[in-house]
Amino acid sequence: MKRITSTTLLATGALLAGLVLPATTARADDTPARVDLRVLVVTDGGPATQAIAAELETAGTPYTEIDLNRADRPVINAAYLSDTVGGRARAKFQAVVLPNDNPFPANSAEMTALAAYEQTYGIPQVDAYTYARPEAGLQYPVYGGYSGSLDGVEAQVTTAGRSGAFGYLAGAVPFEDNSPTVGESYAYLSTPVAGADFTPYVEAPIPGTTKKGSLVGEYRHGGRRELVVTFVYNRYQQQFRLLARGIVDWMTGGVHLGASRNYFAVHVDDVFAADDRWNSVLNCTPGDVDCTDPNATPDPIRMTAADVDAAVAWQNARGLKFDLAYNAAGSVDYRNDNNGADPLADRFVNQRNEFRWINHTYTHAFLGCEQDISVVPWRCATLPGGSVKWVSRTAISDEISVNRVWGQTAGLPLENGELVTGEHSGLRVLPQQTADNPNLALALADNSITWLGSDNSRETGQRQVGPATTVPRYPMNIFYNAGRAAEQVDEYNWIYTSRAQGGSGICEDNPATTTCLPTPLDPATGYTNHIVPLERRIALGHVLANDPKPHFIHQSNLAEDRIAYPVLDGVLDTYQALFAASTPVVNLRMKDIGRELQRRTAWQTAVQAGQVTAYRIGDTVTVEAPAGLNVPATMPTGTLRAGTAYAEAYAGTRSGWTAATATPLTLTLPAAPAPLAATGVQGPVPAPAPAARVPAGVLDPVTPGTDG
Repeated sequence: MKRITSTTLLATGALLAGLVLPATTARADDTPARVDLRVLVVTDGGPATQAIAAELETAGTPYTEIDLNRADRPVINAAYLSDTVGGRARAKFQAVVLPNDNPFPANSAEMTALAAYEQTYGIPQVDAYTYARPEAGLQYPVYGGYSGSLDGVEAQVTTAGRSGAFGYLAGAVPFEDNSPTVGESYAYLSTPVAGADFTPYVEAPIPGTTKKGSLVGEYRHGGRRELVVTFVYNRYQQQFRLLARGIVDWMTGGVHLGASRNYFAVHVDDVFAADDRWNSVLNCTPGDVDCTDPNATPDPIRMTAADVDAAVAWQNARGLKFDLAYNAAGSVDYRNDNNGADPLADRFVNQRNEFRWINHTYTHAFLGCEQDISVVPWRCATLPGGSVKWVSRTAISDEISVNRVWGQTAGLPLENGELVTGEHSGLRVLPQQTADNPNLALALADNSITWLGSDNSRETGQRQVGPATTVPRYPMNIFYNAGRAAEQVDEYNWIYTSRAQGGSGICEDNPATTTCLPTPLDPATGYTNHIVPLERRIALGHVLANDPKPHFIHQSNLAEDRIAYPVLDGVLDTYQALFAASTPVVNLRMKDIGRELQRRTAWQTAVQAGQVTAYRIGDTVTVEAPAGLNVPATMPTGTLRAGTAYAEAYAGTRSGWTAATATPLTLTLPAAPAPLAATGVQGPVPAPAPAARVPAGVLDPVTPGTDG
């Protein structure tokens, strides 16, 4: 039977009240120590510590990394971990992440120094991936536990986990099983050692028994607190992505620089226009520059008024707005060909306030170099002297301004600073066009464009193009030239199968392509059974990675079979099943996504330059940063700034951005039950941890994409 101690009751009470705030008392006179808001990550190069470091990096949480494989690394000793500032004891790190519970050799002075530091200052330790053993508070797996794969297993957050750092989850933590031939997970499932002060936060069934074993749990011993993780993961796997926020909140007590959200935005390109259909006989798209067969006749796919109604109904049911990137010439041309009638445009204009709108240029013209389509693939046309012949500044400006005027006349609720060019043209596109059209930046300035959509499969980062900052967009592998599921499957088979199977051979020429097919998909079931689950997983991975970049599809995907909805529903249904109501999907428009990415870059630059100082003394957090810099921070519920609730509620904490001023940012933390206090007697340092297995199947996946 588990021994109940006063320490157990104290820690459990703190968990039930929320996150456990780390202790800050380090001196006999009870003068609170200063604890800097920075995490120490000690890595052995394994995927688990790399995943936690990536989570800190993405959120903007400062950390220092020590690589145990480097001969020139600093030595971890008392002087490295702590010192005195202004007569006050200072802990330089608010949390410590280790590869396992003790990655150092036997009798290591470094592990002894870390243990003393953690005990003295109340600093939590995360064992990123460790073997289940008594030194970590758990029985060896051979005693009624389990060692092996958890592919496809559904773990559960315990009551204690939901009451504390993992309360943003609904309960289920499914482990991925994406391939029947690859082992994607490995874990040690075990129960706490009798008498150990150990609280499981995430458990899974132990095969062959009625018991559950811990995968994530807190072990309290010798005046120290450890988060013991006994499964391996990489930064992309769903099981880690679900738990990453809780791991960080546990180690920091919910008090840290940096902030994260789960974002999802969907842009729909080519609205009002028609997209040419894939031809399954010619294996190309009539109307495209690379489809030169003289028998190729374009077959347009265009939404109907009923599709608009379906889009509005879907938005209302899902609580998510589409961003519609429109080409007004599509409606003008349709009216010219249909005696002035365009039911689609009429319905969209009538429902205009149900959507967000983005200028996608008037005709969707290619705005880079002038294309020479006499060859396949096309090339840039050149002037007699051999220089590139560019689309003119006037032509680009007209595409932007005429489309804007049409939208304003129709009453569309536009953000005039947003623009997505057709095919992201004007921006460099390899291999044909190695530089931006020099006239693009000038035309953007002519039209006061500040946010310019780019293709994330070509450029993953933001950059300046004249007055505009790019906003990278994820292309979804739902093809622009498919309105029906069978067309999507046919083109998918053509692209991703071998020449011997009737495909394009792209996978033979580029073996690293991750979407290659061993055999063609069944035209009747391939979309539902293969493409939809794959695209759902890829998009959901972005949502769970604190990644605000938008995804884009095309209006054709909301027409005919409306093939986009199964993927989008799959993302949102899965999300809602996994997360508590306190953690909703955040649906930003393009300019706000651009600002979020821009703020992150500025913040990371300032942190790396040493321009940010942040620390906690008692219940007060102080952040000093250059005036005007936006500071991201996450704090427990009840935190006040100048007597007012700090930032926004999200995932059980308060977080957001605050502009720094000449006066340091000061936050007052809520009163909370005392955490595990220093005992004055340090417990024994555990023996070095045995090697924990990392299966070969745990690899960093590559996210596939398509051109827009």
